[in-house]
Amino acid sequence: MAVRRFAPETVSGPPVLLVHGFASDGHTDWITTGWPSALTAAGREVLVPDLPGHGSSAAPAGSLGAKAITAELSRLVGKLSEVDIVGYSLGARLSWELPAQAPVRRLVLGGVSPFEPFGAVDVAAALAFADGGKAPSDPLTGMIAHMITAPGRNPTALARCIEDLRAEPFAPVAGAVEVPARFVAGVDDPISQGIETLVELVPGADLVRVPGDHGGALRSPEFKTAVLEFLD
Repeated sequence: MAVRRFAPETVSGPPVLLVHGFASDGHTDWITTGWPSALTAAGREVLVPDLPGHGSSAAPAGSLGAKAITAELSRLVGKLSEVDIVGYSLGARLSWELPAQAPVRRLVLGGVSPFEPFGAVDVAAALAFADGGKAPSDPLTGMIAHMITAPGRNPTALARCIEDLRAEPFAPVAGAVEVPARFVAGVDDPISQGIETLVELVPGADLVRVPGDHGGALRSPEFKTAVLEFLD
């Protein structure tokens, strides 16, 4: 994976891993929204990877499913004594798995769906659109089709990522996360509807509502405040 690293002048806590969402990249989700500067000012080293098949990271010949991607993320932080993780959307769904694989101290999951989000996507229709075909009539597939064909995206790799992710559907259970956790959701975000059911699976976890829809919540100053307070 391509990884951007940002170092503070004075270290006052463990590094922070920022995990971006589907069809995005670390620069779009985290750097343009000011996260590295906010975290380094708080004394934290920051790691901002591009997930496989996203941004500057190539798509491997093997799986692009959750197990393969979380294994890559675990290798990235595995030699650290501890790490805080902030994941958003797909990044949060993947980060749910990491406390069982890596030395996670605290975990923030934002904009995460309690259900498998890709199960109803017509991947063939989305790829047909990417090849110049008509827009899919199904709203969800249409949204995904536009996401994977945005400038700088790799539609073929992202379509394969969808197929591999839904072959390993998100099935959260109690006991999977046993570290301090905070959930964050936009008040107008349909993706995170039902997020309360995830909070109930994690002892001591809390939920913070912030303004905005799925994209707006990620970019809201309230989200950044909720994370910085929790990681302090």
